[in-house]
Amino acid sequence: MKVIYSKACGVDVHKSFIVAVICDSSNQTPRYLKKRFSTFNNSLIEFRNWLIENDCDNVCMESTGKYYIPVYNALEDYISNVVVANPKWVAVIKGEKDDNKDAKWIADLFKLGIVRSSFIPSKDFRILREFTRYIYKLTCNRTSEKNRYTNALTVGNCKLDMVFSDIFGKSSQSIINTIISDDSFSDEDIINSLDKHCKSSHDYSWY
Repeated sequence: MKVIYSKACGVDVHKSFIVAVICDSSNQTPRYLKKRFSTFNNSLIEFRNWLIENDCDNVCMESTGKYYIPVYNALEDYISNVVVANPKWVAVIKGEKDDNKDAKWIADLFKLGIVRSSFIPSKDFRILREFTRYIYKLTCNRTSEKNRYTNALTVGNCKLDMVFSDIFGKSSQSIINTIISDDSFSDEDIINSLDKHCKSSHDYSWY
């Protein structure tokens, strides 16, 4: 098969380290350079500089969970062609698996141009996506806690949800604060507390 990239780097990504192999196919016999780096940021910068020193602008790595993201971030804007591949496209032959062989295998496949790249959005979109997902998660957590709060009131025979459309409104919260703050509260205490927050009068004989 025809070699597409005369210099290609395959990266085997782990949580605490990466193993990189540069395959130089400029001569008839390929030459391999292997090196291991930590995944701390300063070490990833060393990895990037190592690629630049060896004039390697084509890098391929497996999309291993979220471990590939710091590596990709370190190479972005510095290395022109960074490919994140689906694991099924760079799967190693069974019985031949170890860190160095994995990286070498990825480099050998990538130099032939037969590794399909996964879609990686631009940096601005990735940042926006992280914020959006986090806001969605906080919203879901807030809804879950509100439901838990409502259930606690129901179990405690405090049926505020049958009287107020929003038990998290000022009127409802005023009643709850009065109940919590004083064990010997009376109906009058509750009404006086509500008067501070409500302009209209209501019938509280339900309590």
